[in-house]
Amino acid sequence: MALSILAAAIPAHAQTAADAALDLANMLDGAGGGVSGDAYLSALENAAEAGQPMAMWQLGTMYENGEGVAKDPVKAFSYFSQIANQHADAAPRGVEADIVAQSFVKMGDYYRQGLPDAGIPADIERSHALLLHAATYFGDADAQYRVGLLYLQDEGLGINPLQSARWLSLAARKGHCLAQARLGDMLFNGIEGIAAQPVEGLMWLNLSHERCQGTADQAQIDEMLNRASSIAKPEDRANAASLAQSIAPQFANF
Repeated sequence: MALSILAAAIPAHAQTAADAALDLANMLDGAGGGVSGDAYLSALENAAEAGQPMAMWQLGTMYENGEGVAKDPVKAFSYFSQIANQHADAAPRGVEADIVAQSFVKMGDYYRQGLPDAGIPADIERSHALLLHAATYFGDADAQYRVGLLYLQDEGLGINPLQSARWLSLAARKGHCLAQARLGDMLFNGIEGIAAQPVEGLMWLNLSHERCQGTADQAQIDEMLNRASSIAKPEDRANAASLAQSIAPQFANF
């Protein structure tokens, strides 16, 4: 019965597996969905046991954040690792690709910090390998952004600003607003191997400012934009704003 409830609740219009999981949670949340919290949890557990990645993902995020269940990082790790282990070679553009890629990202986070309660020691090399799989095989924008940052850290993949810019560019072109901001800041100021490009840099910073509005990242992005704008030539600011406005529609569906 729980499985049928779960299947029937998934809207056909959901564009990605992550969207479907969120829509499912919203539809079954509380009395408005007509299903109790226990029934919802049971439906997800049964679907997860049947091998549905979407259900595993929903359970993993619930246990990770303590939403509707007691917070339990060990259970969260277990669900994310099941997804990663069982679907590592899933079609990169398949309906569940975003969930699988993000499971690799989350696994990378757990291995970076370690999870003693699950017998998982910190393993930086494995953390990097998991993140790189999400960034390369699946082309996940968040993973690509994180790889870009790792090329700016001694304890990451080694300081290499040019490689960082390349990875940030991949994520920025997929609408990742933090990647857009970091790339814009790098291009505006110039880095080793890339001469300063103030117009393109300001363009990315303007795009990031618009896309990250209302998020926890807005303050740091606005700081980068304001710093660059304060020293940019008026004509560069104008050209960058015009460019940002012209290409902004490309990111409307991200």
